[in-house]
Formats: sequence, C-alpha cells, structure tokens
Amino acid sequence: MSEDIALLSAAEMVRRFRAGALAPSDVMEAVFRRIDALNPRLNAYVTLDRERAMAASRAATEALARGGADRAGPLHGVPVSIKDVTPVAGLRWTFGSPLHADQVATEDALIVQRLKAAGAIVVGKTNTPDFAFGGVTDNVLFGPTRNPWDPRMTAGGSTGGGAAAVAAGMGPIAHGGDLGGSLRTPAAFCGIVGFRSSPGLVPIWPNPLPWDPNIVEGTMARTVEDIALSLAAIAGADPRAPLSYRADQTRFMAALAAPRVEGWRVAWTPDLGGLLPVEPEIAAAVERAAEAFREMGAVVERASPDFGGLMDTVLPSRGLIMAALHADKVATDRARLPPALVWNVELGLKLSPESIAKGERTRGVLTQRAAAFFARHDALLLPTEAVAPFEVGIDFPASINGVPLDNPIHWFALAYAATAVGLPALSVPAGFTRAGLPIGMQIVVGHRREEAAIAAGAAFEAARPWAHRVPPCVAALGT
Repeated sequence: MSEDIALLSAAEMVRRFRAGALAPSDVMEAVFRRIDALNPRLNAYVTLDRERAMAASRAATEALARGGADRAGPLHGVPVSIKDVTPVAGLRWTFGSPLHADQVATEDALIVQRLKAAGAIVVGKTNTPDFAFGGVTDNVLFGPTRNPWDPRMTAGGSTGGGAAAVAAGMGPIAHGGDLGGSLRTPAAFCGIVGFRSSPGLVPIWPNPLPWDPNIVEGTMARTVEDIALSLAAIAGADPRAPLSYRADQTRFMAALAAPRVEGWRVAWTPDLGGLLPVEPEIAAAVERAAEAFREMGAVVERASPDFGGLMDTVLPSRGLIMAALHADKVATDRARLPPALVWNVELGLKLSPESIAKGERTRGVLTQRAAAFFARHDALLLPTEAVAPFEVGIDFPASINGVPLDNPIHWFALAYAATAVGLPALSVPAGFTRAGLPIGMQIVVGHRREEAAIAAGAAFEAARPWAHRVPPCVAALGT
C-alpha cells in the first residue's frame, strides 16, 4: 500500500520538502483529493481557496527547486485551514451566521499574516457555530460538522470544522480560537492535539475586545511537534494587541529535543475535585495516562487545585463578553441567532454590579490557588471534557452520569478552568471509548510555561502513540 501523504505531519512535510523528497504541490493535490472525498460527508470546510492554494503550492515547489530551501520559512508549503470567524483577504467571512453570509474579507488577520509569512498556504475556511458560540459546530448557514470517527457524532466546537479537517487528513494544521475550550474540545472529540496558550502569547487582530484575557487564538494538529512548529510562527508581541508580549519562539521547538518528565511532580484528577460529573471511561483514561507518567519517571499523585466557585466567575465574565460582542445583534436580529447565544447575551445584560464584583474576586482567589498549586507541581492531568462525543443535533448534554447540569456552559467546565486562571492547557489524545470514540486529556502547566506542556505532551505521545490510528472514513479510502 502506498503512503498517504495527506496524513503526514506538517513537520515531516517540511523535512521532506527541504530534502527534495516531496513537493508542496503534490501534498496540496493530495489534500484537495481528500477534501473532495470526505468533506461532503463531514462538512469541515465551508469555503475553499483551491485556485490560489494550488498556485501557491506550485510557487513553493519552484522556489525549492531553485535552491531556496535555506531561505524557506518554517511552514514552507504546508497547507493550513482558517476558522470562519477570522478574516482571510478575498474569502468569505461569515462567522457561521446568516447575518454575514455574503461578507468577503478585504484583509488578512494578523495570525493569517504570520502563518503566510512562515510559508503556510491557506486551503480554505472551516465551519464554526454562529459567532463561535458553543461546544458543538452547527449553524443554519452551513449545517453541522460531523466527527470523522463516527459521522453520527459531533466534532465538538467551536473549532469543529478545523478539528475534523485535521483528523481526516484535509490539512495538517488548523487555526482556531479558544474561550471555554474551543480548541481543546474539538481536538479531544476528533482524536488530535489542541493547545490553549497563555493570554497574549499569540496576539489577536482584529479584535473588538483587545483587553480581554479570556479569548486566545492558536492551532490544532495531529502531533505535538506540529503544535510547537506552528506556535513558533504565530507567537510574539504586536502593538495592536495590548496584552501581547515578546516571546522566545525557539523555546517551543527546543522543548521537543529530548522530551522527558523524569523527576517531575505530576498531579492527576478525574474531575477537579468534584467540579463536574465525568463519564467513567474518560476518568479511567486519565488514570491510565497518569500511570504512563509514573512509568516515565514522574512522581504522580491524585490532587488538584481547588476550583470551587468556578461558575461564579465563568458566568459573569462570559456574559460580559457575549453582551459586548453581540448585544446589538440580539436587539435587531434576535430570531436569526441561536437561542443559547441569546440566553448568554441576556445573562450578561442582566448582571448586577455585585455579581460582576463577586466574579472578579473569585477569579482572583482561583488564580492564587492555582499559582500555589503549580509552585508544588510541574503539570496537572485531567479530562479535556467530561463526556465522549455525542450525537449531531444535540447542542449540549443536559446531564452527565444522571446528574443534571445547570446551563449550556456547565458541561465544559473542566476546560474552562484553565481559561479562568490564564494557564496553558494542551489537549492530547488519551485513548478511545469502547465505542471507538476519542478521549482527550488536558496537560495544564504553570503560568507562561508553554514549553513544559509541549515537553510533557511529546513525552506522553511517545509513550502512548496514537498517530497510527486513523478515523474509519479515512481508512476506508485506502491510499
């Protein structure tokens, strides 16, 4: 059987490009063949830039043929996808909403500029729920994105289109954003890697809320190495993003040189001390992962920071964000917005000064608890989500293990915890349910210690490799 080059990692593509063993144009053709075969079923991409992408891949191939390997960027010739809430000049920019169905961007977002400057080639735009709201990817404009492991199931959200694309070999790197887990949830549901970095490491522009520390941008991929490779291309300060800061991009790839956790102090928890019910298969997967860290020489214990009161800060902070971004739309186009988004905007508009103040005080307490915890621990392992992928058409689980949930946000509280206290969190594949659906595990580390998350993720990836597993829809295609 011939090799499936659409499933190569971005790093492996670059190595072969530079060695003259593979051409960017051949990879791009393979990616578009995969899109043509699987996207009608999965609905990961909503807009393709086929002509420009193929032309760019041929130019990348010609540049290497002229001896340009030494001058090539770190992502030279690599196909990437961009979430459809982020502008790419000349492409539709819909936010997954009928309110913007015909909008075309005139300028690239900063992260797109940086990916292109590193040599990456944009394949197209991926599906998202309306305005990236929610943990599943579905909208009336394009419909649902389906999980490559079982198309009856959701790919998660809100970067579900990007996650499905990466898992199915429709491009090795997907761009996305993360508020309450929008990079990590779909990564977990689709069996790939997603990284929420520290606020400000990857600057966001354009951004109507430039001082907000909750929303970050980043990437998903099939390997931790590809996360590090892409992070090195997009990190660093920009004057238009006031929370951004200078970063030594070399440290991300350096963390991969000899990834070890020997002697690390690692904690694991199935539920952050009872914060949320967790499906037993998922809790068991994290416990097995903790054992892998012990086998690699880490000192492992069951422990977690105290996140009691988390929803007291999540609900008001998220309500304020949604009101700031979307209150005008609720006032004029309520009927064309998803009910959960309307609920969240109205929650924000009804907040009392007392609840806002309590939320900020609680965030401060949680942040100090987490800082004290990570002064004693190098990493914390926990489920990315408390549930396995569920059926398309369900917006959120109403209960877990028979325990009713309070609201549409509660089910992704385990992912939201790292957001609330501003810590890096890497979601890596940690196994599969009995039904063959992926399980994701978060590796959370201390403030601005992205290289530690990358090293731990790479070590775990080597100890428990999942890269050889491909979704059934991919395996059925052959090569």
